[in-house]
Amino acid sequence: MSEGPSWTKSSYSGDDGECLEMAPSPTPDGTAEAVHIRDSKNPTGPILHLHPATWTAFLAAQPPLGSRT
Repeated sequence: MSEGPSWTKSSYSGDDGECLEMAPSPTPDGTAEAVHIRDSKNPTGPILHLHPATWTAFLAAQPPLGSRT
């Protein structure tokens, strides 16, 4: 029996409930890694599946931690 992804909550998450969770894992066919994103308020809802390079580009485009207004 395979286990599901190991989800990690965003470090940007606050007490207002607006949180993302991510989980890196292999794709179902095992050919490449993927990064899965979901809304922590709806863990059984839709999951966004991204290529690792796309996730890295997204993170690189974000402001440094603590600089959000």
